[in-house]
Amino acid sequence: MKTVFSKMTGGLLLFALLFSIKVNASSSQTANDSVFHLVRPDYHLSPLTGMTRQHWLDAATYLLDGAFSYIHTLDDPMHFPKQPGKSYPTDGKPNKTENLEGLCRTMFVAIPLLKENPALELNGIKVGDYYRQQLRNMSDPSKPGYIQHLKGGPSQTLVEFGALALSLTVMPEIIWEPLTQQEKDALAALMLSYGNGPTIGSNWRFFNIFVMSFFKDHGYAIKDDYLNELLQKSLDQYRGCGWYNDSPAYDYYSMWAFQMYGMIWAHYYGDKFNPEAGRQFVDNFRDLVPNYPYMFAEDGKMNMYGRSITYRIATVIPFPLMGWLNDPSINYGWMRRIASSTILQFLENPALMKDRVPTLGFYGAFEPAVQIYSCRGSVYWMGKAFLGLLLPADNPFWTAVENNGAWEKELKPGKVYNKFMEGSNTLVTNYPNSGSSEIRAWCHETVAKDWQKFRSTENYNKLSYNTAFPWMADSPDGKVSMNYAILNAKQQWEVLRLYTFRKFEDGIYYRDAELETNPEIKFRLADIPLPNGILRVDKVSFPISAQLRYGHYSLPELDKPVVTKERKIGEHTVYCTDNGAYQTALVNLQGWTEVEFVQTEGLHPVSDKCSVINAATTHSGEQIFITLQLWKKSGKSFTKKELTPVKSFEQNGDTVIIHFSDGTVKTVSFP
Repeated sequence: MKTVFSKMTGGLLLFALLFSIKVNASSSQTANDSVFHLVRPDYHLSPLTGMTRQHWLDAATYLLDGAFSYIHTLDDPMHFPKQPGKSYPTDGKPNKTENLEGLCRTMFVAIPLLKENPALELNGIKVGDYYRQQLRNMSDPSKPGYIQHLKGGPSQTLVEFGALALSLTVMPEIIWEPLTQQEKDALAALMLSYGNGPTIGSNWRFFNIFVMSFFKDHGYAIKDDYLNELLQKSLDQYRGCGWYNDSPAYDYYSMWAFQMYGMIWAHYYGDKFNPEAGRQFVDNFRDLVPNYPYMFAEDGKMNMYGRSITYRIATVIPFPLMGWLNDPSINYGWMRRIASSTILQFLENPALMKDRVPTLGFYGAFEPAVQIYSCRGSVYWMGKAFLGLLLPADNPFWTAVENNGAWEKELKPGKVYNKFMEGSNTLVTNYPNSGSSEIRAWCHETVAKDWQKFRSTENYNKLSYNTAFPWMADSPDGKVSMNYAILNAKQQWEVLRLYTFRKFEDGIYYRDAELETNPEIKFRLADIPLPNGILRVDKVSFPISAQLRYGHYSLPELDKPVVTKERKIGEHTVYCTDNGAYQTALVNLQGWTEVEFVQTEGLHPVSDKCSVINAATTHSGEQIFITLQLWKKSGKSFTKKELTPVKSFEQNGDTVIIHFSDGTVKTVSFP
């Protein structure tokens, strides 16, 4: 994988594309551009990003234009080049489901553009004509877009029909009303065979909900009791503070699925079909306002965590939908700052696009983050972000002046802020010194039962995820970041993934963990976020002797090799790395016999090479390990004060009393 960064004028790093740089291109977009250019940015309305509603429309056009470069006739399927790796179709042969994903998901991007300009034309194709013809083709066995009525259980076709029903909901005048009655009836019969059919007990219920709701709204018979049942079951998955449980995970599906679907359903159908369900969806959505913005960095960039991360900018759709609340207490300037920044985080990155289509990965193609249920067209789920353009231009989301919200006055340098969300037991931590945000969330899935291989992986199993440090994949030779790795009985390095939340108390996040292949290997984990990092106090219980490793956050190699050095502070050695953007440090306060700098290749989403500090030992019995891990932006080296936040500690059995240099005392207890 190629490094996505190179030198910039004046020695600045292109790394800033991920975190702060604004592109001020004055020229228009060209067909072969590998990045989106922000033309005529408005730094009066949007002093931090320059993005306005028009720029969101420009970004949608940029993405859709690339997709339509593959369309030459109205009957052409929305088919894109396969990315090498585990995404489907693994045989590389034409696949109807793959084409349906491309069709229905690009429609999310097309919606706002067609609403603004129903005559939109791309690559010589009238976009509205294309989508209407594709709907006709679904019921025509002679066409490549033909789809059979449901036979059997729920399938990916249901997912795409749910997306299509949402698009029909918000722009029926463009892609539904022009159809003949016969064409409408054929499409209704096809889609309702899936919508009225079985589903999966997760966010999938919304796909049935939207199919049934759209056609009910247009006079077709549906299973009314089934619709109400699915609405209630979806509401039952709500756990508070903005989080829905997606059977069983907590991740961005709470935001780009449950919250988005619930709010849009309530807006279009709630009063008509089930006012109480609509009210509850809106109330649950309101819970996002004081919580979700804190998951993003000070510069508005999103965190890399959870499955389907390839959907990227879809994470921001709750922010514009807050405009429907029309609540003057909401800082809409901050909401738009976050949403626009995340859009630019990816669209301005030269690694995002290949063959004019977004890659499967995070910034560029990154196989460790890809799931087997994805195909190349899956990435257009990111088009959900542009559903925010359903808000009119005079909505406060578009008219408020951009600002940094809580980072301006509420989150003060020199301190650390924890936002614990009961129900989901999620912890979001904000670090004003570095401008980063961190999340600790659910993970409890065995590899043995994870047949799709995503809930037991690095998408969830890291001890924490930080906006400044996209996660490094685990290495088969035991090199690890933000997790423990144990050499198991099969002589394979196995990381923790079976976590059980215990409590959040006095600024300490407690979890237990056990090794999947040997449940007698147990960990009692305590995370203490500090202004410049994390203090780990972890009790490790091994019934046998085994090799144990622990890794810091990793740093990608940018325009030159990562610098490593050791410093002596008192009786401790400090191990430091610096990649020109961030620097990290690790101090072994108790338990480890070795600390080393390790390099890996092909495991990081930002660069082919990365470096990470690992601590290691061979362990048996019970031991409390105390590990200090720190970070800060590059520039000035860590000061002695920054490297010594812990003045002393004392251990009494399973209790550790920590005396911090600022005079505070915390007690970690493992009862």
